[in-house]
Amino acid sequence: MKGIVIGIATTAIAVVILTLLLPQVKYDGNMVHLVLIAALIGVVNGFIKPVVKLLTFPINMMTMGLVGIVVNAALLLGVAWASEHLFKITFSIGGFPGHGLSVDVFVTAAIASIVLGILTAIIGLVVHD
Repeated sequence: MKGIVIGIATTAIAVVILTLLLPQVKYDGNMVHLVLIAALIGVVNGFIKPVVKLLTFPINMMTMGLVGIVVNAALLLGVAWASEHLFKITFSIGGFPGHGLSVDVFVTAAIASIVLGILTAIIGLVVHD
């Protein structure tokens, strides 16, 4: 239980820093909504991401891991869509889900997923379980 709470807090801090670093990533600023977004990211990373990684393993090997960036970007866009449509929480990446999906949105999601991964790793080194 302690690890789950620390993981959600770490992701929440990383999302706040991400919104400060990338102006295309926005959320409504509510602390409860931030915790729900972080929990949703944790659920996606814990349950959906391993299955998607397993299914994309062959193409991931052929592209030497570059498909991993695409998978992470798609999962982050999925979190933005789910938070908007299922929980009515404003969390947008480059205007998605409000303005639809475009190349700019996907590139922003790819950059955001890379930055989010780096921030979560750095914060995870500072905050131990």
